Amino acid sequence: MVIEAVVTGMSRAALDAVVWDGLETISPMDPVEDVPRALRRLLAAGAEAVEEDCYPLYSLVTLDGRETPSAAAVALPFVIALAADPAMGMRVDLVELLAAMHAPALAGEDWSGAWALLADPDPAVRRAAMALPAGIARLLERWRVEADPTVRLPLLLALGEAASGEAGEHTDDARTVLAGVLDGDDPVLWVAAVHASAELDRELPVRRIDRLIEVFSDLALPPRFESVWYTPAVETPWTREDLVRSTAWLLQHDPEAELCFAVRLVETAQRSGDAALCREALDVAWRLLTDRRSVEAALLPLAGGLLTDPDGAVRLRAANILAVLGPAAAPYADGLADLLDDDAADPYLDGTVREIARWALTRIDDPRALPGLVEQLRAQEEEQGRGYCIGDPRRPEIQEVLIPLRRHADILLPAIREAMREGTTRGFLEVLEAWGEDALPALPELIPLLADTRTSVTVLTILLAMGPAAASAEPAVRNCRVLDYPGNHHLVARTAAHISADRGAAARLVGEAVMAEEEPAFGRDAASDADRVRLAMENSAHWPRLTAAITLWELTGQVEPSMRVLEEFVLPIADGGDHFGFFGDALRALIRMGEISPAIREALLAVRQSQSRLSTHGGYPMILHDKELRGLVEEALACTSTDSAVGTAAAGNP
Repeated sequence: MVIEAVVTGMSRAALDAVVWDGLETISPMDPVEDVPRALRRLLAAGAEAVEEDCYPLYSLVTLDGRETPSAAAVALPFVIALAADPAMGMRVDLVELLAAMHAPALAGEDWSGAWALLADPDPAVRRAAMALPAGIARLLERWRVEADPTVRLPLLLALGEAASGEAGEHTDDARTVLAGVLDGDDPVLWVAAVHASAELDRELPVRRIDRLIEVFSDLALPPRFESVWYTPAVETPWTREDLVRSTAWLLQHDPEAELCFAVRLVETAQRSGDAALCREALDVAWRLLTDRRSVEAALLPLAGGLLTDPDGAVRLRAANILAVLGPAAAPYADGLADLLDDDAADPYLDGTVREIARWALTRIDDPRALPGLVEQLRAQEEEQGRGYCIGDPRRPEIQEVLIPLRRHADILLPAIREAMREGTTRGFLEVLEAWGEDALPALPELIPLLADTRTSVTVLTILLAMGPAAASAEPAVRNCRVLDYPGNHHLVARTAAHISADRGAAARLVGEAVMAEEEPAFGRDAASDADRVRLAMENSAHWPRLTAAITLWELTGQVEPSMRVLEEFVLPIADGGDHFGFFGDALRALIRMGEISPAIREALLAVRQSQSRLSTHGGYPMILHDKELRGLVEEALACTSTDSAVGTAAAGNP
C-alpha cells in the first residue's frame, strides 16, 4: 500500500528520501531510527495496523519543560497523511498522536491536513480531532453542519474549552452557541453546555444546580448519556454517574453548593430507588467529608437513614460515613448493630457492611462491637492481595481500631495473644505499645519475639511502654537478638535498665548516648548536655530542629528559646501549611510545657476556625488525624500564655 493519494500527497519514496541522521527524539533512549521504521511499519500494515505500531512515534511528543524533538517536524506530514488515509487502521490513535505532538515549535508547520480531520467521514476520527487545537473558527464551522449527536456533544465541549482560551469575535460566537444550547430542550446536550460554559462562567453550574439535579435524577436519561457523551482520548462513553462526579468538581469552588448537590441527589435517588445514582452521590459526599469538616452535620442524618437501604453498596457507604464520624453517630448504634451479619459489599470498595459497621460501633465505644472484633481484624491482616484506592472508603488498620479501645484490653487481649501465638503479630504489636502496662498479660507472647531480629526492636519499645511492671522480662531483654547497630544495643541496655527500675543505670545510659551522639530520650538527668542540644537546635532544620527544641526544654525546664522554635512549626499551619506531623509534635510539646506564646495562641485560634482537614492523608485517615490534631489544638489553647515578647518574633529567628 502507498499513500500517494492522501491529503499531503506523501509516498513511500518521500519517506525513504528523508535524511534522519542528526535529528533527535525526546530521549536518547529512543533512537531516531525507530521513527522511520515505525512509519514504514504502519505504511505496510495499512488496515491491519495495531496500537503498538504507533508507540515509537510518541518519542516525537514535546514534554513539559523540554524542547520539541527535531525529528517531530520532519515526521509530522507523514503522521498526518497516515491519519487522513481512510484505508488506514488505527486512525483514531494516529489523530490522538497528532494532538499530543502539537507544540508551539510546530505551529508554523502545515497542519491543514490535520484540521481537515474535523470533517472526516468517520465519526470516531472527527471526535478524536476535537483534541487538536484547530481554533474556534474551525470548530464553529463544523458545529453548523455536524449532525451526529456523538460528535456534536464533544464538539460543544471543545468549543467551550477553546473559547475560554481565546479572545475575539469568534469567542462571542462560541458564547452565543453555548447560550442557545443552554436555552434548549435537549437535557443531555444541556448538561454538556453547562460543562462547556463553566470555564467562561464558573458560577453557572451553581445557578443551574436545580436543573442539574433534575436531569441527573431522571430515570429515563442514563442510557442517553452513554449513547452520546464521548470525549477525545477516552474509548468508552461517559456514564451518567461519571458526569455526576465531574459536575461535582465544577461546584468545588462553592463547598455549600457542592454539598447541596450531593445531598439532594442522595435524597431524590432514595425516593426513586435509583441505587446507582445514590452510590455516586454518596461518593461525592465522602470526598467532601474527607476534605472539609463543615459537612459532618449534614451527612450524619443522611447516612443514618441509609442503613436500611435495599442496596448493599449504599449501606456500605453509609456505614463508612458513620464510622469516621465517631461518637456523633451514637444515635444510630442500633442500626449499626443490626448490620453485624451483613456481608454485602461493593466490587470497587474494600470491606463488607458488617466489617465497617463493627468499626463504627467501636468508634462510639459500643460493647456490641467487641465480640469477634480481633478475629475480624486478624482475618483482614492475613488476607492476600488486598487492594484499595487511598481516597475511597476502606477498612481501617488494626492499630487504628484497637488503640482507642485500651479500656477494653482485658476483653480483647485473649484473642490478640492467641493470634500472636499462631504467628500473626503485625499491627498487634503497635497496639500493645500504645496500651502500655495494660498489655502486660501479653508478656509471655512477647518474650519469644525478642529472639527474632525482625521483631525484637519493636518488642523492646513495648517493654519500655510497660515500664517496671515488665521487670520479669529483663533477662530475656539482656539476651535478645538485634541487628548489630549501636542504637539497637543502646536500646537493649536502656530497656533493661528501665524495666528494672534502675534509675541510676538509665541516667548513665542517657549520658553515654549523648557523648556518642545517639538520640536518647533526654531528661533532666542529662542537663549538663543542654549546650550541645542548643547548638544542634541552632544549626539544624525541620525534624532535628524541632526535636532539639523539645529536648532543650526537657533538659532545662526553661521555655525559651524552645518556644521560638515551636512557633516555626505552628504558625505556618494557620496560613495553609501542611506539615501536620511537625505540627502535632509541636502541640504535644506545648501541652507538656503548659504554656503557649501569644503568636501561637493567635495561630491556633485561626486553625480552630478552619474548615479544611488538618491532614494530607487520603480517605478516612484524613478525618481521624484531623480530629486528633484538633483535640490537641484545644488542649494547647487551654495552656497559659507566656509573658515574653516571643509572640511577634519572626519564624526561624534563633
